[in-house]
Order: sequence, then C-alpha cells, then structure tokens
Amino acid sequence: MLDGISSQLAGLWDKVARAIEEHAGFLQTARDFILEHFGSAGLVAACVVAVTLFFLVLWQLTKLSFATVKYLILPAVILAGAGSLLLPYSFFNLLPITITACSLLLLFMA
Repeated sequence: MLDGISSQLAGLWDKVARAIEEHAGFLQTARDFILEHFGSAGLVAACVVAVTLFFLVLWQLTKLSFATVKYLILPAVILAGAGSLLLPYSFFNLLPITITACSLLLLFMA
C-alpha cells in the first residue's frame, strides 16, 4: 500500500520538477529580454509588478474564501440546524439541501 503511494508521489514529483524546469527556461528568457531592452531598472520594475500581481490575486482569493464562508456555508449550516430541530430529518440530511438553496439564492441575487 505504502509502496504504491510512494511511487505515485515520486511520479507526481517528477511531473512537478519537469514543469518547473520548463517554466524556469521561460523565466530565464523573459529575464534576458527585459535586461536587454530595459536594463536592470526594468528588471526591478518587472519583479515589483509580478510580486504585486501575485499578492493581489492572493488577496482576492482570500476575500472570496471568506465571502464563501460568510454568505454560503454559515447560512446553510444555520438553516440545516434549524431545520433539524423543526423537521424529522437529521442535520446531515438537510445540509446538502440548504447548501444548494443558499447557492441558488446567491446565484440569482448576483
């Protein structure tokens, strides 16, 4: 069992290493292009832009995660809890229904 998992992880690691090598070649080409056309100041500016874009995307994903918890998960859990108290169904039977209802509500409100 563990041998199969370790061989799968080794295969996955090889795929990741190959992808990094492919993208490292692209990054080296982009770095050489920027240095040739814009100099070291252009390279610094490109790094600042890349880091800023990375953190902007990370911030947007974080906001989306918290919004999902706030507007989808929490109301669905509260509705499932209230439904399990009022109806003869269990919490776990009602949870998929309430998540679907909250998803559809958010979809039609947006």
